[in-house]
Amino acid sequence: MKSSAGEPELSSIGEMAARFGLDTHVLRHWEDVGLLAPRRDAGGRRRYGHDDLVRIAVVVRSKAAGMNLDQILVLLDSGAEDRHRVLEAHLVDLDRRMADMERSRAMTEHAMRCRAHDIATCPRFQEGVADLVAGREHRDWA
Repeated sequence: MKSSAGEPELSSIGEMAARFGLDTHVLRHWEDVGLLAPRRDAGGRRRYGHDDLVRIAVVVRSKAAGMNLDQILVLLDSGAEDRHRVLEAHLVDLDRRMADMERSRAMTEHAMRCRAHDIATCPRFQEGVADLVAGREHRDWA
């Protein structure tokens, strides 16, 4: 993002939001919570440079990976004392979610091949939810 004169090109909040498919209020909220600190022009309008672009990309990718804004704040704060703890907890969460996805994929593949009209009556399909039926795993599903 450089102009023809070699200076960094600055984008408006609308341009930056459109680039990432976000509403402008999202970028304002991220600024309010400390994730972004765009420059202001003489009229007080936000102007986003390359570093802001990278930070927004990190936030977008981190949110897609399941991190919440508090975790992302720690991720982006090089001086955060609990950074490694937060990242280790996120890795544990990713491992759990990946296992859930693998189980869901196997169940879906089986459902596609299964001849049962009501998949919930299929003994093999029931194996995929046996832990929940037995109460060995309990989560908020909302």
